[in-house]
Amino acid sequence: MNAPVQTPSIAFVASPADAAQNALIDLRRNYPSVAPEKADVIVALGGDGFMLETLHRYIGVGAAIFGMHRGTVGFLMNHFDRDGLMARITRANRVELTPLLMRVETMDGQQMSAHAINEVSLLRETRQTAHLRITIDGVVRIDELMCDGVIVATPAGSTAYNLSAHGPVVPLSAEVLCLTPISAFRPRRWRGAILPRDALVRFEVCDPDKRPVSAVADFTEMRDVRWVEVEEDTGVSFTLLFDPEHDLDERVLKEQFVT
Repeated sequence: MNAPVQTPSIAFVASPADAAQNALIDLRRNYPSVAPEKADVIVALGGDGFMLETLHRYIGVGAAIFGMHRGTVGFLMNHFDRDGLMARITRANRVELTPLLMRVETMDGQQMSAHAINEVSLLRETRQTAHLRITIDGVVRIDELMCDGVIVATPAGSTAYNLSAHGPVVPLSAEVLCLTPISAFRPRRWRGAILPRDALVRFEVCDPDKRPVSAVADFTEMRDVRWVEVEEDTGVSFTLLFDPEHDLDERVLKEQFVT
């Protein structure tokens, strides 16, 4: 006889938005749940911002995340439906994401780090442009980039801030990172680069006293940085669950043809 299929334990979390909180109450009434730290699957109710928060908050738990859209932007979310949730989770497709690791040294000598699922961005803090030196795997590729900022994006994040900054959309299966300038002034026609996923990207702030720069990993911001290093953290991964009809690879691909 075949062994019975074990029902995964589920936790529910929700953003503060009314729609998400109402859905949370409804689902808890209809399905047994456990604490997120004890769950096989965490059901996240909200938008893409809350999905990123959930991934970061439970980075060491090991649970898969099944998002349902009860927020503003829902690119990373499945549609919301109270009924048939267990069946949807059972038949869901699994997508594995690997984050970026950002390491920073600030002007006062502090060294800090943070993970980014979408992107790491460096941004000017004042009215003056940032001056940045870009080194890839120990080789200086741009001695001075004058710009509002620059982005290193994962394939999953290529459709977010990276796309708004006119960076390329790349498939989830592409083993690359996107390096995209924000309003580059010099070199005037530099539009960025596609890098191997194992590249080590280093940014040095050329004039940090006069032209201060902040560094942001998703929603973790560090101000007045001296240098920033970004690389993929292969020791960490996230599992997202999607309805078969909500093919994330297909959605990313379609973004290249949206007019």
